[in-house]
Amino acid sequence: MDAERDRGLLRADALGTAGVVFLVLAAVAPLTGIVVIASLGIALGSGGGMPGAFVLAAAILILFGIGYAQMSRIVTGAGGFSVYVSRAMGRPMGLVAAFVAVLGYNCFVAGALGTSGFFTANVVEQVFGVKTPWQLWSVLSAVAVFLLGRRGVEVSAKVLGVSLVLEVGILLVLDFAVLFRTGLSVRAFSPGVVFGGSTGIAFLFAFNAFVGFEATGLFSEEARRPARTIPRATYIAILLIGCFAAFTTWAIVSALGVENAGQAGKDHLAAGDLVFSIARTYLGDFLLDVMMLLLVVSLFAALLALHNSATRYLFALGRSRVLPGVLGRTRSASGAPYIASAVQIGFATLVAAVYSVAGLDPLADLTASMTGIGTLGIIALQAMAGIAVVVFFRRRGDPRIWRTAIAPGLGGLCLIGVTVLAIANFPTLAGSEAPVIARLPWLLVVALVAGLGTAAWLRRTKPDVYQGLPAFEEHLPS
Repeated sequence: MDAERDRGLLRADALGTAGVVFLVLAAVAPLTGIVVIASLGIALGSGGGMPGAFVLAAAILILFGIGYAQMSRIVTGAGGFSVYVSRAMGRPMGLVAAFVAVLGYNCFVAGALGTSGFFTANVVEQVFGVKTPWQLWSVLSAVAVFLLGRRGVEVSAKVLGVSLVLEVGILLVLDFAVLFRTGLSVRAFSPGVVFGGSTGIAFLFAFNAFVGFEATGLFSEEARRPARTIPRATYIAILLIGCFAAFTTWAIVSALGVENAGQAGKDHLAAGDLVFSIARTYLGDFLLDVMMLLLVVSLFAALLALHNSATRYLFALGRSRVLPGVLGRTRSASGAPYIASAVQIGFATLVAAVYSVAGLDPLADLTASMTGIGTLGIIALQAMAGIAVVVFFRRRGDPRIWRTAIAPGLGGLCLIGVTVLAIANFPTLAGSEAPVIARLPWLLVVALVAGLGTAAWLRRTKPDVYQGLPAFEEHLPS
């Protein structure tokens, strides 16, 4: 039992810039993002203009990142954006942000568990000709995530780094195959094409591809020299995601023909094989099989990275005694929040099991509902953080207007717009028109009420716990 003492301390100096970037990019899952998100953006959004949507989304997030980088030099904590909101707008709003984060990340992991199981079973059948139940692969994925989570975040970073290199590598092979055989059409970036079609839907899916970049702040307690590592990792993550998504989508629409890309996306929408059909043409059957196997790796990597993020929010709330204190325990050997990790993956497995017992589809029902509300929750969390950055520095009277007001303010306003867009188009985002799916955004209201209600209850019944939460006054200049 000595190896698992109630220390409440994460392992310091476990991650450098590269480790944090790997954790973030793995959560974004480049191969999954291209196969699923970019394909949906092409089919339902702006068609051949989708590469431009990725570029503009990256530009907006860089604006947000400018202020985020300044704040991360002052504020650190495993609570991520919820700590930023608390220190800018007070403890009650900080708890609201924490509850939104817990809702978003935990639902996202449950959806990712179903997605991983479904696609793994599908790929095994297509590549090896063996039919297996999706539930088997979901359970195996959950067990693997739990075991890796106990080993510590640096082990996860190494595993995710290898998978990231492999999945990015196969997509770059496809990109350059298209470049050398067909060429890339600059028309994809013309304003008439970028803003043609359903522009709002295109931007919604473009921002969806960046979900997970905000996790850099979650690992600040485990990063080496976090004041430098976290800002650097944030900029690198946004630029790499944006450049890679834009370049690969540019290759895809060029292979299809910019003018024909939208219709081609619609033709392959039901089967979800737009990227695979291009890979078969440009890479051949062998590399297509490799790409499909790497999709399985990508899905597991995303599951593991999202689990690490979700776990740290539970850990932070447990350590502060907002949730049961047992969630704040860590292993002495690795610094891993092993109780929070077990609870998190246990919750996701339970949700997947309920859907399975109910006879619901792992993709159309489990993934659609859980990933949809998870995406909305994380985008809303980003928007709250955008507001928090501006409020924090204005209350401090910081003289750096561009870095701490204008740039993050513009980024925050755009993120608020994306949140509204996500709510208005939630059935499209979730990939389901079921009435129950359309009502899921109301869970954000539940998180709001729960956060404010918990803050009021703690202030009245547990003032020591309430006062122990981070607050702006702790960082006022003397």
